[in-house]
Formats: sequence, structure tokens, C-alpha cells
Amino acid sequence: MLTSKPETEPCCEPSGGCSHAKSTETLVSPETLSLNRRNFMKHSAIVAGAAAAAACSSEDLEKFTQRRLRELSQPELKALLIRLEADYKKKFGKDVDVRATPAAEGVKFGYALDLSRCIGCRRCVHACVGENNQSRPNPEGKHNNPIQWIKVLEMEKEKGIDLSDANPYYNPEEVPREGHFYMPVQCQQCENPPCVKVCPVQATWKEPDGIVVIDYEWCIGCRYCMVACPYGARRFNWAEPHLPVDQLNTNTHVLGNRPRPRGVVEKCTFCIQRTRAGRYPACVEICPVGARKFGNMLDPKSEIRAVLESKRVFILKEDLNTQPKFFYFFGI
Repeated sequence: MLTSKPETEPCCEPSGGCSHAKSTETLVSPETLSLNRRNFMKHSAIVAGAAAAAACSSEDLEKFTQRRLRELSQPELKALLIRLEADYKKKFGKDVDVRATPAAEGVKFGYALDLSRCIGCRRCVHACVGENNQSRPNPEGKHNNPIQWIKVLEMEKEKGIDLSDANPYYNPEEVPREGHFYMPVQCQQCENPPCVKVCPVQATWKEPDGIVVIDYEWCIGCRYCMVACPYGARRFNWAEPHLPVDQLNTNTHVLGNRPRPRGVVEKCTFCIQRTRAGRYPACVEICPVGARKFGNMLDPKSEIRAVLESKRVFILKEDLNTQPKFFYFFGI
């Protein structure tokens, strides 16, 4: 990248158009500048962007100029999936299946959680991490950026649901504690998601089946969506994610659990790679007490519909009109 830095001697003419004016050029090695939208926004000058594009490979340029995922034609989408699989093969030395299974017609996913059953064991948290290729703690302590999409809160029964007094740091080996109950919180998959409205590059949106997704190729890491989310459900990769090869889940979806790069936001997607294939989310499957319910809200025979029609359910922060598709209830 070339940037001009004028060094001007005292001018002979009031107009400043003196022939004594000089300029020097400072060279920034192209190896130090990775071409992507986050760096482009950081180095927003036109000359910087043009020089960066010229300095990078045709592959990097292809990534930079790629349209939003939901705008791609079928041939373009197929080419993207092939490129991503090749990238992951090179990085991890393993075959990674990246799919783009679309939303099925007549499906609107919903989730319900029975707070009277949840024992706070956090198995859902760890199952989610394993399934969705989230960054793990780094034993070496370098670029340590562990990420979890689910947070479990411990609350006192006498106080009821009091988010301001909830304890997310309780000891999971001492649960369930007398006089307490547990409330997991994750992405609420809002029907009216504020995170989508604030994204300046339209990198996040709501799919026809109700899942709010993120296009990792277009996310610029501005974190506006994190500020807008009233549930604290989004996570930012401050460092390069630490994902050991032996813990890599190779069955992935392009809008879900495929390995993410540094500098992007990520969140729960109802395990889109599983649910669009007719399976339960990992957190539902692992729950030892059956506290989690999931299914198609448009199907009158589904378990989620049975809960919604027979239980007194509630949603978090109803006054914000986010219209979550994540419901809580007390089954007892």
C-alpha cells in the first residue's frame, strides 16, 4: 500500500504553489495487509483499498468481491462451498463437508425450555461448543479466546426470575442447589431481531424458517449487532479461534458451524446443520432431564406446539417487541 506524506519547505509564493514542495512515499509490505472487508473498513481511504487489492492474490480478491451469500446464484454458491472445503482441508488436514441446505417450506422453528426441570448441569453448553466448532481454551495461553453461545444463570427461588441478581459463575458440580433454579439463555431467534436492523453491511438476516444467521464473509466486525441484542447472545472472535483438529466437527453448514475466522461475530443458529436435516439441536439431544423442547411451530402435531398450547409460557423482555421464538415455562 502506498500513502503520500507531503513534506513541504517554506513557500516562496503566498498561493503555496512553490516548486520547493516535495513528497515522499512510505511502502507498507503487502504481506502485512490481508484483504478483507474488515481491513478495508479500517483502512477506508480509496487509495488504500485500491493498493490493497493490487497487492493481494486473485483468490483473496475473489473473496473480497464475492456478493452476499443469499444473493449468489446456484453455480456461485457451489463454487463457494468447494473453495471453503479446500480452505479447511488445507488448514486442518481433514475433509470438511460444508453444506448450504436451504430452509424447508412450511417450517418455523421454535424452542421451549422447562425451568422446573433444568438442573444447571451445563451439558448443553459443552454439547453446543463441540457441535458448533467454537473456540476452545488454549492450553498455551496464546490468543486465548474461548467462546460459548449458551449461558446458564443460577437464581434464587424466593426472588424468582431476577436477571440483575443472577449468578452465571456457580459451580456446576454442586447442582442443583437447594433453594435455586437455573435459566439457560442463548440466541432467542427473534421474529423482529434488532441485531439485523443495525448491521451496516447486511451481513445478518432472518431466514424463512426463523433462524437468524450471519454471513461470515461479509461481517466486518463492527459489533453493532452485539450492542443491539438485548439478550447478550452474540460473541466476537477477538483472536484467531483455537480449534484443535481432533475436536473439529466436519459436518458443517455455511451459515452455521463452519470454522470462523478472527474478527467476526457468531451466535446460536438452532444447530442449523442438524435441524435442517431433521435432527434436534445438540443442546436438546444432550439434556439429561428433557428440559428442552424443539420443533416446527407450524406443525400442529409437533412437541413445541403441544407446549405452546398447553403450558403458560413467557418470553424474555417482552416489552421490547423482539418477538422471540424461544419460550420459557414451568412444567410443574
